[in-house]
Amino acid sequence: MSPSSHIHFEVSERKVLLRIFDVLVVLASLYAVSTVFNLDYFKINQQHWFWSIVLALYLTVFATIFELYDLKKASKFEVVVQNIILTSSVTVLFYLFTPFYTPELPNNRLQIVYFYLSINISLFLWRYAYVTLIATPRFHKRVLLVADEKDVPKILESLYKSDPNYKVLGFVHVGKNKDALGYEGSPVISEDEMAHTIYEEGISEIVIAASGEGVITISLYNLLIEQLEKGVAIREYTQVYEELTRRVPVQHVDKDFYRYFPFSRSNQNKLYLFFHRLLDLLFSLIGLVFGLIISPIIIIGNLIGNRGPMFYTQTRVGRNGKHFKIYKLRSMVKDAEKNGAQFADKNDLRVTKFGRFLRRSRFDEIPQFINVIKGEMSVIGPRPERPVFVEDLSKTIPFYEVRHLVKPGVTGWAQVNAKYGMTVEDALEKLQYDLYYIKKRSLFLDITIVIKTLSTIIFFRGQ
Repeated sequence: MSPSSHIHFEVSERKVLLRIFDVLVVLASLYAVSTVFNLDYFKINQQHWFWSIVLALYLTVFATIFELYDLKKASKFEVVVQNIILTSSVTVLFYLFTPFYTPELPNNRLQIVYFYLSINISLFLWRYAYVTLIATPRFHKRVLLVADEKDVPKILESLYKSDPNYKVLGFVHVGKNKDALGYEGSPVISEDEMAHTIYEEGISEIVIAASGEGVITISLYNLLIEQLEKGVAIREYTQVYEELTRRVPVQHVDKDFYRYFPFSRSNQNKLYLFFHRLLDLLFSLIGLVFGLIISPIIIIGNLIGNRGPMFYTQTRVGRNGKHFKIYKLRSMVKDAEKNGAQFADKNDLRVTKFGRFLRRSRFDEIPQFINVIKGEMSVIGPRPERPVFVEDLSKTIPFYEVRHLVKPGVTGWAQVNAKYGMTVEDALEKLQYDLYYIKKRSLFLDITIVIKTLSTIIFFRGQ
């Protein structure tokens, strides 16, 4: 089987495929139902084309918020069903309550039921087809790895965890130990067997995860060039890791970091920074107004389940290592750190019952909008850490200080992707996300983070 004869979809291609077909099947279903039953509420024609654009926009935004484009969840139909119902319900609700951009409510309210059912049924059928036909082994990306056997377990774990459709069918061992045994599903492939394996297994990509002078021999180098000429893609592991995980693999980067993560031009783009600051102020005002609206709930909850001061301040490290005082709603018992500073545990006993609600809903971070208005923070950026932790982590984790090149944020790429951190390994994972944000910083990525933050709040995943 030649590489070109095996079809596979990249991560970005699958996400685009889902978005396009979500919109197409919904619009096609509505058109068919409105034509067959002569319903005028969701008529799709030349006179009312703008309604379709509004519906497509609502559907795409809310499908993103309710994680219909999370590829791991998109391949599990039971999870997809739940997310489709949430997405369609909120989409229809917004569509009904914005009649300036959408059709006026029909006299026959039964049309709304048809409208809702058409969206749900069309999405159910299309997503079922995706799970059973596309998210299957026949479309897995078939990969050959070139690496030292001792590194293979971690590499396989990182690849499979990030993309369930990524399949490493074997690896060429280039380490000092000549008696490599291989792993289940990923046997050792000798240089002599490489060309045959690539052809028989339909390998479409070779990933090089070997560094150091003399690791790639002349004979192996020539074999790789030969496969490149035959159309097999050859990529370096750090590039693949970054693309799949949306993180910068600092543990695999040497001292010449500038070669591996050139920072986004947006960090110096005056127009981007101006609009970024404008949005900071806008979101901060909205956040503080929302905080005032829910303040009675916060006050009552604090009196009952969190007795003591409502607010607290703490020193954090900001941009360029400058210290500032952060404002938060108190979620822990008083004198929580009488024995010294320590990372908060996921099930930390110091967190009060009401404090746990504040953390999971992210309401405890509302006062940080004051820091944003003061210019000490941004709405989006790396999480601001305490000086004592920064000092310790900087000694252990390479490039940790790089995260201070931008303002810290109320939310950020690490906050919406990484699990709650309480170890050095967790801090390393969050740093990888922070560096990815600094490297790829853009308006589109900022919007993505805002949407993922809404998902975090809605699904109550804050800590």
